[in-house]
Amino acid sequence: MTGVLASQQLKAMILDGRLSAQPAITDEQVQPASLDLRLGTTAYRVRASFLAGAGAKVEDRLNEFEMHRIDLSDGAVLEKGCVYVVPLMERLDLPSDVHAVANAKSSTGRLDLLTRTITDGGEEFDRIPAGYTGPLYAEICPRSFSVLVRPGMRLNQIRFRAGQAVLNDSALSALHVESPLVNGPPVISDGLGFSVDLKPEAGTLVGYRAKPHTGVIDLDNIAGYDAADYWEEVHSDTGRIILDPGAFYILVSREAVHIPPAYAAEMAPYLAMVGEFRVHYAGFFDPGFGHDAAGGAGSRGVLEVRCHEAPFVLEHGQIVGRLVYEQMNEVPEQLYGAGIASNYQGQGLKLSKHFRAT
Repeated sequence: MTGVLASQQLKAMILDGRLSAQPAITDEQVQPASLDLRLGTTAYRVRASFLAGAGAKVEDRLNEFEMHRIDLSDGAVLEKGCVYVVPLMERLDLPSDVHAVANAKSSTGRLDLLTRTITDGGEEFDRIPAGYTGPLYAEICPRSFSVLVRPGMRLNQIRFRAGQAVLNDSALSALHVESPLVNGPPVISDGLGFSVDLKPEAGTLVGYRAKPHTGVIDLDNIAGYDAADYWEEVHSDTGRIILDPGAFYILVSREAVHIPPAYAAEMAPYLAMVGEFRVHYAGFFDPGFGHDAAGGAGSRGVLEVRCHEAPFVLEHGQIVGRLVYEQMNEVPEQLYGAGIASNYQGQGLKLSKHFRAT
């Protein structure tokens, strides 16, 4: 049977030694359809982002590109605009029929902390072929804020798949009829389209823009920062905003999203033809997100938006991205939000968990 592996299957892979780590993987790392990955004890400051390439090891490429190394044991700052590679505590010994994809966790993406996974022999970021055996590394580039990190922090996550389980448009349409995926007419084309909300039901606050010069964020300091010190509020009473080149925004989808228990989803960037911006760098939606029984009725997708070379006018209801749905191999024993520490179930417009409301 094909599909995304569920939490109970990940635990079986841990017991079999297919997923291993030093120190051992904890129960808290296992999510409904993914495994959180932990930073190791050393960060390598490198001259540039890189991939190992076929037949090469990341360790060997580090010897080429390393500028200096940083001991993370007592905490260390990763500076905005710099590129770091951190060996992760976890390693893989994948079966020949299981491949993997990695992504930044939600809180990581909402801090504009570009975090990608690289592997020995890897020719793509965040894509790990079936049968891979070896270590994992995180490439980290803080883009808006410098951050304080420590060993064991979980900035990215990995999802495992057997075969190809992506729903085509006809299957997605049928699923919406059976179990509505959005609270309105679906826009289905190579996935489920979603649009930006620039006409809130109350007030004029439509998003936040990262301030250019701020202090360091300690990633362990939950609700420890005043949002006003790091973010500018973005208001609109016209249903329109202009994105500034190089700026990073937190916006929200107009649609309330639903991921049924037997499915998972990944948010993919919309086609480049739509405009001079990219939406959403942290892309996993777990089974149960927005699901009534898991306390998530009305969960909207938070959009991490970066504008590119030219100013761009963004209009209310404009399609900005798509959700690609996949079938689970098994229904997870625990759904997103149902009794586990899920920070963003039932969300609307919301910054990462590090910030208090303005």
